[in-house]
Amino acid sequence: MTEFLDLESQDAVRMPWNVLPGTKQEAAQSIIPISAIYTPLKPFPNMPVLPYSPLRCRNCRSVLNPFAIIDYSTKVWICSFCLHRNHFPPHYHSISDDNLPAELFPQYTTIEYESATEKSTVPPVFMFVIDTCMIEEEIGYLKSGLSRAVGMVPENSLVGLITFGTYACVHELGFGQIPKVYVFKGSKEVTKDQVLEQMGFFAKKPKPSIGVIAGVRDGLSQDSIARFLLPASECEFALNSVLEELQKDPWPIQADQRAARCTGTALSVAAHLLGVCVPGSGARIMAFLGGPSTEGPGSIVSKNLSEPIRSHKDLDKDSVPYYHKAVKFYEGLSKQLVHQGHVLDVFACALDQVGVAELKVAVERSGGLVVLAESFGHSVFKDSLKRVFQSGDFDLGLSSNGIFEVNCSKDIKIQGIIGPCASLDKVNLKLLNKPKFLFTVGFISWSGGSMQKGPLCSEIVIGQGGTTAWKMCGLDKATSLCLIFEMVKKETPDVIGQAANNQIYFQFLTYYQHSSGQMRLRATTLSRRWVAGPGSIQARDLIAGFDQEAAAVVTARQVSFKMETEAEFDPIRWLDKSLIHICSRFGDYQKDSPSSFSLSPRFSIVPQFIFHLRRSQFVQVFNNSPDETAYFRMILNRENVANSVVMVQPSLISYSFHSGPEPALLDVAAIAADRILLLDSYFTVVVFHGSTIAQWRKAGYHDQPEHEVFAQLLRAPRDDADAIIKERFPVPRLVICDQHGSQARFLLAKLNPSATYNSDAPLVPGGDVLFTDDVSFEVFLDHLQRLAVQ
Repeated sequence: MTEFLDLESQDAVRMPWNVLPGTKQEAAQSIIPISAIYTPLKPFPNMPVLPYSPLRCRNCRSVLNPFAIIDYSTKVWICSFCLHRNHFPPHYHSISDDNLPAELFPQYTTIEYESATEKSTVPPVFMFVIDTCMIEEEIGYLKSGLSRAVGMVPENSLVGLITFGTYACVHELGFGQIPKVYVFKGSKEVTKDQVLEQMGFFAKKPKPSIGVIAGVRDGLSQDSIARFLLPASECEFALNSVLEELQKDPWPIQADQRAARCTGTALSVAAHLLGVCVPGSGARIMAFLGGPSTEGPGSIVSKNLSEPIRSHKDLDKDSVPYYHKAVKFYEGLSKQLVHQGHVLDVFACALDQVGVAELKVAVERSGGLVVLAESFGHSVFKDSLKRVFQSGDFDLGLSSNGIFEVNCSKDIKIQGIIGPCASLDKVNLKLLNKPKFLFTVGFISWSGGSMQKGPLCSEIVIGQGGTTAWKMCGLDKATSLCLIFEMVKKETPDVIGQAANNQIYFQFLTYYQHSSGQMRLRATTLSRRWVAGPGSIQARDLIAGFDQEAAAVVTARQVSFKMETEAEFDPIRWLDKSLIHICSRFGDYQKDSPSSFSLSPRFSIVPQFIFHLRRSQFVQVFNNSPDETAYFRMILNRENVANSVVMVQPSLISYSFHSGPEPALLDVAAIAADRILLLDSYFTVVVFHGSTIAQWRKAGYHDQPEHEVFAQLLRAPRDDADAIIKERFPVPRLVICDQHGSQARFLLAKLNPSATYNSDAPLVPGGDVLFTDDVSFEVFLDHLQRLAVQ
């Protein structure tokens, strides 16, 4: 596993197959697709940032990289992707074997370019959209959280404020004398023209008769924009004054009715306002939602309390009168946000559902952040909001205006990306070969680019596909994309041809606006060997390059995507069939002899991952609301391999008097009366005290000087839990519980049920049993071996 971590520390890429199956048929037989989990902005302390524009191939537009073939005598480089011969420009005239530019150093397969001339003139923009249909206590929690956040916003960034309940209210922060508000009716859909007209953008000068109105450049005065978007340093007093006086929505609510909450209208007004004032600026709409939308576009339930909010069962039966209409509305909003280059972040804090399942499309395609908590007073919300604006060691590294482009060898095509991005409409990027395209901010004009599919696009589309370029309006240093490829070679080449040309190249280009405002391009170029031929020889090579953690994460993203997009899809059956095929293809066994079955160490953890994935919240929707399921999948789809593995198969650490902290099996047998267990399931961190430890703690032994060792034992898991919480976003929920206590369920639900209420084995003293009918991993493995050897 360490060699795959080394590759990730060089290029931020993890691939299930690091030796690729060489033909289409062999790739299909390998079950797990040729794919990559790539973190475009992963920080690399030793990566150079070059102060000039990159050199691009005149034919395929790929960037010069260490895999190019250089002819120093004629000053020509041959592209590793299309084999086109390119002449070096005059400023590379001194290039030689001893005098290479940084982009040709073999260790710099990932490198960044920064243009000194291209810098965004618009500072970061934050539009706060606040729900006021909540009890006073919740509004108080939200006000204190926002006041703290406003104090942390960078001083030069622009800030705007919209509050909503029955009506959506845009606050004119630039009018200091008295609070001034523009009100939009929540039950009606609002257009951009209505926003321009109602908010008096052309009160002092005539509106242009033609063209798109977009910012100072196109028809608006700076003064009219500054009424609603002010630098944080200038509007902090006005903003805090509005927040202090923020009250519950005044419209009366009948006892049998829900509050009239126009979430869709408020978000639509925010998107129009930012589109008019600061298009292409990397602005963020930060929505703070405290309940379900019941008014106007994007409603998820009626006002009548006798009608429950949709559940998974309702979605399966398609008895959801509001769901499809709301999703369609938010799809339209997502297209608008992507076109404008803006991001939607959602902070949903309520005991009820708020509509995250419907909002998912807009948040995910715009690259937004999402936080789900029970209350605005909960540490999950308060600490997560603080992390968004935090600078220093644990900052998120928020960047904006990203465009992600893929280039690869002709033997492979891209099917799509599962992750937080939006497809740029099947554009053949070869036609965009103006040098200026490298550092384009905001809107991208595709005029002159044909709308045909590029030659690297597969006919099969998975996720955001049908293109080789994607928009990433918002991205941070943890954002990770799952790219899925298809091998297109049909026949096996001869041995000589295979030896001469056995490399496949990939290049990932990320154009983005750095937090400094500077536009940058990060180029990552990879090379992977492919093999084809007789089954056993090829299988040996494939096994040697197999990364089982990356494979588990790709499978988890695939199954989540299929569950959302394919009707009648059975995830358990699909996972089981995939696992049986993998074990049949790569296991060692004699036919019809289960006892002879064994897996290479490279594959040995795969059955375990699949077992826990089958039981995870991504597959088992029972006991979770559609909002919770959508939230879990959104986080899975944007996290790197290490974090995603913890979501699928949580880590368990044991603390006792006999030994230091040590990893424990994720099994009910790990529970003992004299042990403390620390479970990290990514969304929840659990500190679980065995019954004896809990009794000693309640007796106060840890406060007595002679029991200092016991005090240290209690402190150790808490310190480790705090360390996990400090570096994670969204901040996980911390649960501290005792054996046989009600909150112990957070741990018990994740453990392998090797001892249940109907097991024959006697109960271990101080141990525990699970009250479940789920099969244990041992039984699962036994069935798997029997089926794999048939």
